[in-house]
Amino acid sequence: MKGGYVLQRQQTLRDKTTCIGIGLHSGKDVSLEIKPAEVDSGIIFVRTDLPERPKIHATAENVTATMRATTLEENGAKVFTVEHLMSALSVSGVDNCEIEISAEEPPVLNGNSIDFFRMIKSVGTIEQDAERKIIRPKKIYRVDDEDGKRFVMALPYDGFRVSFVSVNPHKLIGIQYGDYEITEEIYEREIASARTIAYEKEIAALQSMGLGLGGTLENVIVYNDNGWLNELNYPDELVRHKILDLIGDMRLAGFMNCHIVATASGHALNTQLAKKIYADCK
Repeated sequence: MKGGYVLQRQQTLRDKTTCIGIGLHSGKDVSLEIKPAEVDSGIIFVRTDLPERPKIHATAENVTATMRATTLEENGAKVFTVEHLMSALSVSGVDNCEIEISAEEPPVLNGNSIDFFRMIKSVGTIEQDAERKIIRPKKIYRVDDEDGKRFVMALPYDGFRVSFVSVNPHKLIGIQYGDYEITEEIYEREIASARTIAYEKEIAALQSMGLGLGGTLENVIVYNDNGWLNELNYPDELVRHKILDLIGDMRLAGFMNCHIVATASGHALNTQLAKKIYADCK
């Protein structure tokens, strides 16, 4: 260990892997290719549909919006709803890759990260001749919302663990709690198949704002005042998806050994915490 960091080898993909689909919010057709990259490259989105193919580095300092998804901007271009893919890349241990994307939003696929995770697993990863920098916080980082009802914090910890309390006023959902040591096996079994969620009465309003245009009952769990409109993958799917998102958002700070504890957090608080840690440790 040196200066708060634990040293390991960096990794990239053994080969490229591709998928196609539509964006969750944009509803636009999109193709995506994840390719190996050189050491110290980091994770880079490449907008192949734009002139000069601008690059967007997946780092906390490039987060510019967090309404219903995490948006990254750099070099006059943006990508949004990156959290599911970032979550899969994080748990798969990918330090360096280029993600060529033909639109501003990755494919929603099944509304979770399982397909991205299995795509990466199918080609595998390879160690590179460079040390990985793992952030090991030496203090407690915490971010609260303005009314103090939501927070997210990072505690020193030997490993990577997430404890999350989800609070939803609807009687069907209520309070859900998840606590997981994040390993590839646990992630694939317990978290990666958890889909995003929507309340039926809010869908029309979201779509009028240009959100959720690619959502279907295949990729979103939907509920109304009478119950669920589709079958759940887990009885507490909401909190598991919240953990999935948080893992993706925190990867924007880098690889970390810490215990993340959150209550009713979302992309805004997640990325604020990631920015704090990133600024201290970059």
